[in-house]
This record gives sequence, structure tokens and C-alpha cells, in this order.
Amino acid sequence: MRTGSTGSDDRSYGGAAGEAFAAKADRPGLNALHDRPAVLDLIGPVSGQRIVDLGCGAGHYAAALVGAGASVVGVEGSESLAAHARARLAGSDGSSVVRHNLEEPMHFLEDESMDGALCALVLHHISRRADFLAEVRRVLRPGGWLVVSSTHPTADWGRFGGSYFEERWIRRQIGSQPEETIEYQHMTTSTIVNELLAAGFTLERMVEPTPLPALKDLDPKKYEELSAAPVFLALRLHK
Repeated sequence: MRTGSTGSDDRSYGGAAGEAFAAKADRPGLNALHDRPAVLDLIGPVSGQRIVDLGCGAGHYAAALVGAGASVVGVEGSESLAAHARARLAGSDGSSVVRHNLEEPMHFLEDESMDGALCALVLHHISRRADFLAEVRRVLRPGGWLVVSSTHPTADWGRFGGSYFEERWIRRQIGSQPEETIEYQHMTTSTIVNELLAAGFTLERMVEPTPLPALKDLDPKKYEELSAAPVFLALRLHK
């Protein structure tokens, strides 16, 4: 079994890697001014909704959704990241964080109990994706929405080389220390889309986010780089 922030054994986002990821997500750069605004825009209004945040990381999305009027169940495999998420959601009535390996069934969630599900930068960490997506579909009410984001397949291909069509597992350093690494699978765009369709979801919209103009003031070079080629892919689907 291969795991990312989803895994209960902390092999990818535990300890130092989890802390590095949480710190990076806090900074006003790649996440805060690029993929996160695009994903929240895809989600849209959520007031009164019950949402499951799958692989909730340090809780940034969960906090934003709670702030917009939703109640959120965050699910996170890394105890390091789950602790950050719990702290970020402290005092939020009706919301919680569960430590759980997303490779396993979510017995703590009832059938058709959720209005929406968020899976941000998580799907490519999961090896048993068909089983995982079946679980997501199970917990969503009829017509419920699913928003998924992933690293863009062409970005991984450009970074690591080789064949675009070789869907290999990649180990990547995300911090300054050797132990601050994560593992995930490079997938083609067609694999990502077709697996979601095969799981019984209908695609509503797909975006390749570009950075917000505010990033240009903070880091002009990074802004130009991210404006020239896609780094993330995000999709909105429904059951």
C-alpha cells in the first residue's frame, strides 16, 4: 500500500514532512494564491451544507468552508497534520477531524450523509482509488458534489521527465531536509478523468488554475512561471 496524507502510518506526511507541508500551506504563495482560491471557487456557496474534507491536511480548506457556513468532517491520515487541523477548527461547532487511512472504508460516515466532498491534492496519493471513490459516492447524497484537485500531469512530466504515459510512483522532497518527502503517483489526465467517470460521477467543470495577481507582487518570477504552464488540475463533479 502506498500512502500520502491519507495514510495512517505517517510514511509520507508524518513528522517532518507534515510540518513542512503545514508551513508551506500557511505561506501566501503556491497554495494560498494559486490552487486554493481556484478550488474554493469550484466549490461555490456552501452555507448550511455538510461537507467531508478528504485528506484535510492542516485544515486550511476546512476552516474556509466552516467560515462560509458549512459544517465539516475533516479526514486525515497524518497525526501531525490532523493536529494542525484540529487546532485550526477549534471552537467550530458541528465540525471535527478524524484520523483515518483513506485506503480503508469510512465506517464513521453514514450512507448519503454528505452534501459535498472535497479531495484536494490527495487522489494521486491513493493506490486503491476505485475503492476510495466508491466510498466517496456512498457517503454523498443524490446530486451531491465532489471537487478534486491534483498536481497537473504535464507539470510532473516536465519536472521528472521520462514518458508521460508511464504512471509511476514518485518520491519528491517538499522541504529543506532529506526526510521532508512525499510519495504520489503520476497519472495522465485521461486516467484521472476516466477513473472519476467510472466511479459513477458526472463531470461538471474542469479548470487548470492560474495564480492570483497578488502573487506577482510577492514573487514576480514565480507568478510568471505559474502563469505560463499549469501546475494543478481541478475538477467539479456530482453524484
